[in-house]
Formats: sequence, C-alpha cells, structure tokens
Amino acid sequence: MHLVLGLLFSLRQVLSFPLPMALAASPDGSAVAYVLNESGIRSVWFARAPDYQPRRLWSSGSDDGQELTNLSVAKGGSFVVYVRGGDHDANWPQHPWPDPDSSPKDPHMTVVALSTAAGQSPKVLGDGDAPAISPDGTQVAFVHDPGQAVWSGPIDGSKDSKPLFFDQGKDGDVQWSPDGKALAFTSDRDDHSFIGIFRDDVTPIQYLAPSTSRDFSPQWSPNGTSVAFVRIGGDGGPPQDPLKQYAQPWAIWVASVGNGAGHAAWRSGKGLRDSLPGINGPQLHWIAGNRLAFISERSNWPNLYAVPASGGPAGALTPGNFMVENAAVSPDLQTIYYAANAGKSKGDDDRRHVFRVSATGGSPVEVTSGENSEWWPAATADGVAYVQAGARTPMTIAVNGRTLNADQIPADFPASALVVPREVSFRASDGTLVHGQIFDAPGGDSKKPAAIFVHGGPSRQMLLTWHYMDYYSYAYATNQYLASRGFIVLSVNYRLGIAYGHDFQYPDRAGPAGASEYADVLAGARFLRDDPRVDGNRIGIWGGSYGGYLTAMALAKNSNIFKAGVDFHGVHDWSMFPQWFSTATKRYQTYDKKRFLKTAWYSSPDAYISTWRSPVLLIQGDDDRNVPFHQMVDLVERLTLAHVPYEQIVIPNDIHGFLHWQSWLQADQATVDFLTRHLRAR
Repeated sequence: MHLVLGLLFSLRQVLSFPLPMALAASPDGSAVAYVLNESGIRSVWFARAPDYQPRRLWSSGSDDGQELTNLSVAKGGSFVVYVRGGDHDANWPQHPWPDPDSSPKDPHMTVVALSTAAGQSPKVLGDGDAPAISPDGTQVAFVHDPGQAVWSGPIDGSKDSKPLFFDQGKDGDVQWSPDGKALAFTSDRDDHSFIGIFRDDVTPIQYLAPSTSRDFSPQWSPNGTSVAFVRIGGDGGPPQDPLKQYAQPWAIWVASVGNGAGHAAWRSGKGLRDSLPGINGPQLHWIAGNRLAFISERSNWPNLYAVPASGGPAGALTPGNFMVENAAVSPDLQTIYYAANAGKSKGDDDRRHVFRVSATGGSPVEVTSGENSEWWPAATADGVAYVQAGARTPMTIAVNGRTLNADQIPADFPASALVVPREVSFRASDGTLVHGQIFDAPGGDSKKPAAIFVHGGPSRQMLLTWHYMDYYSYAYATNQYLASRGFIVLSVNYRLGIAYGHDFQYPDRAGPAGASEYADVLAGARFLRDDPRVDGNRIGIWGGSYGGYLTAMALAKNSNIFKAGVDFHGVHDWSMFPQWFSTATKRYQTYDKKRFLKTAWYSSPDAYISTWRSPVLLIQGDDDRNVPFHQMVDLVERLTLAHVPYEQIVIPNDIHGFLHWQSWLQADQATVDFLTRHLRAR
C-alpha cells in the first residue's frame, strides 16, 4: 500500500476506502464470501480454503445505490446468494423500495444467486428477502414480498421460483432442516407468533407448542428432531407508561418435531438486566453436547451462556465486564468464535477483538489482539475469517491472520497523515462516567476550534479504530479530516450506547422520558473547555439520527456553548411519534398521556427554539425510513419563524443511511465547510 506523506489530504481521499458490507462462510467452512463497497461500487468476492485467494464474482460497475445484504454461501462453495436492493436498516421497511437513482421504473428487492465457477452471471431467483440455502446447496427458500409468503426455487435459476405454502401469518426466519426435507419458520400473527414446520404440499403445517406468546428465531437441532426458539410474552396487558422502564423476560424453548410438544430449556429472571438482549439479540445456537449457546445481559454485560437442551441451569462461557457482540459456531459445533470489546491492550474497551471458547467451557482464547479492531467472525473448517482495521488503516478481510485484500486500498489513501485517536473519559453532572475519543493532529494554532461528534442509534459505540458500520466509518473519516484541518474533535459515547454494560445502555429518564443523556454531551463540552489547546468560544457539534437529535438539543438549549452545528436527519419533537398513543382496545385504560406528552415535548429541541441562536446545517434524504422527513420540514418552519440562521441539504429519494457514496461525500464535505466557516478554522 502506498502512503501519502504530509498532513493535507482531501475528504474524497479519506472516504475512498474499500468498505466490507458483509462476510459469510459456507456451512462446511470450505469457503468464504464477502461484499465490498468501493466508493459506491459494490462487488461480491469469493475465496476457497486452504489458500483463500480472493476472486471477484460480480461488480455493480457504478455507484448504483442498491444494497447487497443477507450474504450466504452454499455448502462446498458452489454458489453465493445475496439480496440486492431494499433498506435493511429501516425502522419501517415497506414498498416501494428505495430508488436513490430517481429511476422512473419501480425499484425491486431481489434474491440473487451467483455461481462461483468462472465466467458466470448472477441469476435473479425472484423478488424477496432473507434467503436460506438448502443443506445440499441446490435450493433457495426466501420470503417473497417480505412477510407475506415463502417461495423456493433451484439455486441455479434453471426453473422459476414458486410459492411453497400458504400460512395465515406473516412469515420469516426461514430455516432448513438438516436433511433438507422440512422448513422451520416464524408465523407472525401481530400480537402473537408461532414456529411452523412445512414439509410438503399434502402435509398440514405443524405449529410447535402454540401459545399466546411471541415465538421467533427457530434453530434446528443437529439431528433434526427438535427445534429451539426464543419465546417472549404476547402483545397484550395494560398499557405501559413510556416514562418508565419495564423488564422483558424471555425463555428458550425446545420442541419436538415429532409431536410438536415443547418445554422451556431456560428462563430468564424478571429484573431489568434479565430482559431480552437488545441490538444484537440473544444469538441462539446449537453447540456440541446437545446444548444451546445464547447471549444474556443478566450480569450487566452481554455474555455467552450455555444450557442443556433438555433444560437446567445456564453456565457462563465468557464471564467478564465486556460485551459479546457477534458469535459464530464452527462447523463441528465444538468452538464458538465471538467479537468483544475485551483484551489486554489499553483502550480495548473501545475496540473489538476476536476470541474463541470451547463449546464445553474453559477459558476463552484471544484469536486477535493489539491496537487494531477485528469483528464479524465467520467460522471456517480451519479457523476463522473476520474484518480488521486500525486507527489509520481502513478495513480489510482476513482469514487466520492473513489479509486478503490490502492491495485494494487506493494508492493515495492518506493513512500516514491520519491521527491515532486518544481514549478519554469524564463525568456528567449527575456523576455518570462518560467515554469518548479525541482526534487532535499535531501543530496548528495554539488555540484550536473544537467539534463534538455524537453517534446515532443510540445503541452504538464509536471506536479507537475504523468502524464496522458504513455510517460510522464515514463519520470516522470525517472526524479525521476535521482534525487535519485544525479542529480538535471529541467523539462522545454517551449513555444509551453499547459496550459499557446494560445499566449504561438503559438509563432512567432518557430520550422522550427526560433526555438525561444530553448531560453527557454537556460534560463533553466542559471537558473540551478545560483543554488548554481548545478555544472555548469556538466549539461546534455534529451528528446524525440520534446524534442529530442531540446536536439540535445542544444548539437549542446551549447556543452559548455550541456556536454552530450540523444535524443529519435528527429527531426534533418526540411527541409526534404515533407509538406513544394507545390502541383503540386500551382507550379507557391508559397511563397519564398528557403528562407523558409534556415530558416528551420538553425533551425535544423544538421546545427550546426561543433560545436557539447558533447557525445549523440540516441534512436529510426525503425517503428516510428511520426518522420521518417531516421532523426536518417542521423544524425548518420553526427556525424560519424564530429567525434562527440555517442551511439545508435535501437529497431526493435517498434514505437514512445514504445509499449513494456521492451523497456521503456531499454531506460530509458540507459538514466540514459549514463548521470551518462558522468556527473560523484555518
């Protein structure tokens, strides 16, 4: 890799990295596949054991704005299957699918199969999502017109795909039995859900241990005689007060596919920490010894546990004060690989490393370590594949310590000009310990302008290295660029974020219940003001989504501190969201709605327009399926009436996490220009 010498580089250069979007291994561990996004050009790659020589199977050829997701590899590595199109990070995925190119044709989300033999073209198997490849690698089942019906077709596209069965529910979580003769699936009935088993056209669908509960995430036992699944309570009972936190107990059930009868193999406790794990879910897996591995936060930390399928107490596989984020089981079911913010190097709580632990227990072993991060373990027959990144070096694919695609990092990528962020911590006014990273390039003015970056989610964590999500890799690059332009940047990992324990992630009075997390942003500003290199009169703020919300809060409540800000698709009025209002069946039995709406309003930036003075740049795609575009429309009118200076960038037909790389470049360049102009940076 060639490195650029010197301190100056363009934003385009630092945003032009090969970004892994997915990584998967075949069920037998004989091959891996991955998706790269190179400045908007998406491609599918394949590498076979034991030499793992990467080979590009397909490329979009241009920045076409269509996701490639749900990647999987057939046994033996003969085919790769993926989904093209859609918006898989949306809060409300729905038709029509995103059309960032503004094409006059109706966009589609399609299941695509790609032979790994040389010179083959992709085969569209049909409109749909969530494909599952049969154990023999010849068939693909998928959800057609998502949530409506399950279809299937030959993986080589030799025949048209067709509906497999009719079911009263909205179907998903499709899983083939080990012998390929049956499909387990989730049948969502709105307020409850079942685990169904489909066998053939004449055999009635079997529902396992049906109840009023919500069952999901079916997992076949290795011998195909049982299915394990997660069970939580049905959507009923009295309405819950949004100002309070409630536990969500859950259980792991195992049912026989012979008679459909089931039993609870494990039940959680009833405290808040016992609740169903949030952002990454319980990650239920069958492992050796007829046992089940899963994630629980009962110790305050998301750790791996194992329980006999027959039932009994669960034992911790990965005890410790760290977060297990991704887990993968080896083909022989004897080893679990996982990524966690743990390790022996200073700052590892703000990194990721890959570990392994035996399915029978024992001490976990470091697979990777040091000052880089590694994530997305994909178990192979001879070890593990993963993505790796450093503070300066962007993401690459590795298998068993060998890097596959370092040569794809552009020759003018400015790695040597980037800074190594520094881990910091400080306390909010209520005593909460807050974490963050400082970006500060050497030299420059004796007093520098500063900017706080606030991530979205809010269940996210910014790292000391490049990030595993595309959204935050672009943000990391922009923070590096701001530092190169004379800013000191503080990225604040505020409460509600992951990797610092359940209690930190689920604080009281957060968001619409009181915005307690905003105290962490103010603490970051105080931390910067105490830095002798920071000009306390030139502090700005920027962030997206939930970070956009906190940016707007900072500008509205404390324009005396935050002199300018950039708000990407933020929430501005919590009281607008329809989920706060009870259904008709509960109209006479409700919480104090007026009190809640008042609290939600005063937890919103709109409530403080009268004290908002600082200029703001607002950026949003108008096909946003995570934060309603009306949040920006409404704020613009309020700022206009209050004579608050603002600028706006609206990207027609793009979504929350922009699908076009060019949109990221435009938005991030505008962010830097706006903060530079208003904070008088050099």
